[in-house]
Amino acid sequence: MSDRAEAGVWVRQENSGADLGPLLTDAGPVGFYDTTLRDGEQTVGVVFNVEQKVEIAKQLDQLGVGRIEAGFPQVSQEDAEAVRRILDLGLNAQVWGFSRALPSDVEVLAELGVKATVIEAPCSNIKMQAYGLSRQKILARVEEAVRLAAGSGILVAFFPVDGTRSELTFLEDVYRAAREAGAREAVVVDTIGACSPEAVERLVGLVRQWLGDSTPLHFHGHNDFGLATACAVAAVKGGASWIHGTINGMGERAGNADIGEVALALKCLYGTKVDLQLDRIRGASTFVARTAGYRVEPWKPLVGDNLFVRESGAVASQFHIPAAIEPYSAALVGADRQVVLGKKSGLASIRIKARELGLKIPDGMENLVLAEVKRRGSEKRGLLEDSEFLEIVRSVLGS
Repeated sequence: MSDRAEAGVWVRQENSGADLGPLLTDAGPVGFYDTTLRDGEQTVGVVFNVEQKVEIAKQLDQLGVGRIEAGFPQVSQEDAEAVRRILDLGLNAQVWGFSRALPSDVEVLAELGVKATVIEAPCSNIKMQAYGLSRQKILARVEEAVRLAAGSGILVAFFPVDGTRSELTFLEDVYRAAREAGAREAVVVDTIGACSPEAVERLVGLVRQWLGDSTPLHFHGHNDFGLATACAVAAVKGGASWIHGTINGMGERAGNADIGEVALALKCLYGTKVDLQLDRIRGASTFVARTAGYRVEPWKPLVGDNLFVRESGAVASQFHIPAAIEPYSAALVGADRQVVLGKKSGLASIRIKARELGLKIPDGMENLVLAEVKRRGSEKRGLLEDSEFLEIVRSVLGS
């Protein structure tokens, strides 16, 4: 049995074979930079108050997130207060800020005592056109803002907006300008989620060539084509050591990369070390969703309610061997396994539920109970509660 199987991961062992190329398995764990409090709050209709942001930051810290983007303090006094409060928590995670390439944004961060920040500037032709900015203006702004931040003792990761749709010659120029001005890290940014995984890997590799292996690289991706997790994995393969994302993948449009999904894929499918406590991700998911006022899809990977719940009788008959019906264990992600009853139930479902509730159903009566469970499930067009199952059993057994 492989190490991963013993750890409750039941996947094809060839997933991380040499033919697929190396990942950062020997270069230290992949870290996660969470932007739920800034980019995640850009989800339509979501607004976090200061207290909520503080509590979410605590959840992220307990989850093992290495860097928490506490917000964009130049936006409002409330955002600035949230950043200050989070800084005062003394978290294990590094608390990062967010800044445009403008001196006024950097000055606010310095006043709050922020020690690290991303500094963004639009770099694609379409973005610069939308803002009415020239390449020369962008370069000048980046150099001024990064130099000011670095001179204030703030660690800077340069964040070229829409970088995956930028012309490579200019993108290289602006990355180099940011580094020369004092940026110590760099982000590959797929703002519109318009990049394939293969292109992400190639671009991360190019940036690594431009800036050298000693410059830590981040990847920030969106999910407009449903490929944010795949792109994040590709970025790691290309040389990124920090992945940006949010809890539940929340964010503008189709959302950001989901840090839990990325960590799960890297750990279980690729055998890559990750700095995230996967057994705590479901609790953080529930907390953030409840605080933001939305519901997580029940079939969502890692955190969905349906992942370890079985209604189908054919599947329930295999319930005693988790590896037969699941790719990873419930314990790995802090979940519980259960069988539920409805239209699709089978005899195995009835037996498991009866055993769970301490009931004894004679062999000759199980089919009658099952028939009534199926009838009621179809009529209800949903699952039966345990109380309804007890009622059925009593009715069929006559007591």
